[in-house]
Amino acid sequence: MKSHLLLFFSLFFQFLVAQPDTLFLKPKKQKYDGPQWIQKNKASLDLNEVAFVNWNSGGSNSISGLLGLRSEYNYKDRFFVWKNNALIDYGINKQQKRETRKTDDLFEFNSNIGFKPDSLSNWFYSARLNFRTQLTNGYQYPNKDNPISRFLAPGYLFFGGGMEYGKNIDKISFYFSPVTLKATFVLDENLANAGSFGVTPAILDDNGNIIKPGERVRKEIGVLVTNSYEVELIQNINLKHMVSLYSDYINKFGNIDLDWRVDFDFKVNNFIRATLGSHLRYDDDVKTTKPSEIEEEFDEAGPKIQWKQFLGVGFAVEF
Repeated sequence: MKSHLLLFFSLFFQFLVAQPDTLFLKPKKQKYDGPQWIQKNKASLDLNEVAFVNWNSGGSNSISGLLGLRSEYNYKDRFFVWKNNALIDYGINKQQKRETRKTDDLFEFNSNIGFKPDSLSNWFYSARLNFRTQLTNGYQYPNKDNPISRFLAPGYLFFGGGMEYGKNIDKISFYFSPVTLKATFVLDENLANAGSFGVTPAILDDNGNIIKPGERVRKEIGVLVTNSYEVELIQNINLKHMVSLYSDYINKFGNIDLDWRVDFDFKVNNFIRATLGSHLRYDDDVKTTKPSEIEEEFDEAGPKIQWKQFLGVGFAVEF
């Protein structure tokens, strides 16, 4: 909890220092180029391969790949900003004498519309929608008989409205929503009955028969704070930071769901680049498991911080 509060106050301090040096300076009037629709698309492929021949230290041949697709379609005029983007990430890894395993799987869609009554203001009345899920089954390897996740199991939907500050809204944004709906979808029957991803599990009789099926959709209403920042550190090295903090009003208010990404993009030329990234998650409703004293069974271990780190070198094409 203390770490969450420290993160919140650090974001609030970043917002404060982003204000103009003095509130008494009259903003300079910016040149207006008229309404603009801007579309951007990007495809990337990162590869990693290791091969051994008579290597006396040992090792396993392996190859892995990560495919990324990004599409943006944005509108901007004096008073309105409407940003839309969709992305797909899918990665696999194949090692010698081992089945192919999934390393990444994400489908995400975002839409954010903002209105400011004054063309010189940096404050927007905003509404946001975020949806994310995965495309294929996830497994607790090497067990591939029982999926632990599927398409729309889970799926997450955030929708709400609030205020957004962005002096240069394409590069830096601070968003606060006092009312945001969070819906968690678990549309797989087995996972819903097991109570996966925070939904209410099925009610069973003494013989293990289902009396009442598990919940398929969990709904929450809470407060959402987000911050994003993008900057070129030095030539051809870009940093992108995105953090989201959410707390439900009804169920354990003060327990914060965290989603925090930090990505470094190293551009070699127009086609080759390297990526170094970190993705941190915490959701109080997502419980982990630990091996049970009974063979092939697992006990609940409570929520834990989820962390993913990735480094890739590959190709990227913008069109």
